[in-house]
Amino acid sequence: MFKGFRSFLLRGNVVDLAVGIVIGAAFTAVVTGFVTAFLTPLIGVATGAVGDFTQKTFDVAGTRFPYGVFVNALIGFVLIAAVIYFAVVVPVGKLQERFESDKPAPAAKVDCPECLSAIPAAARRCSFCTSEVTGHPGLPAQTQALQSH
Repeated sequence: MFKGFRSFLLRGNVVDLAVGIVIGAAFTAVVTGFVTAFLTPLIGVATGAVGDFTQKTFDVAGTRFPYGVFVNALIGFVLIAAVIYFAVVVPVGKLQERFESDKPAPAAKVDCPECLSAIPAAARRCSFCTSEVTGHPGLPAQTQALQSH
């Protein structure tokens, strides 16, 4: 019982996922600290709200809305999304393009004269209705087959 659990935990993708989550949480803490310490005070200076911008609120009908906390979280989200996109998604996409082999072109298809299903042009028999298509001169491979006999 524990042998299967141990092999599950030591499987490469589970360990990679765990490491990614831990590093992501640490990175989120760093970005949140940067936003709180540097960016939101700059926004506060630019908008005239001197002090801790995260403490800024407005009241509607006696209810307090802490919009500074939302702006702080929004800036953190945009920064994290930008770093992940430009540091992970774009390079991995370019790497996949470089190593991806060219896919062969799909085989030419023609319609079966009996059932009108799409079949490979080189087929001698329809895979759908099993009728012979070699005797039909309108199909390209079958015309060549008739000429070679």
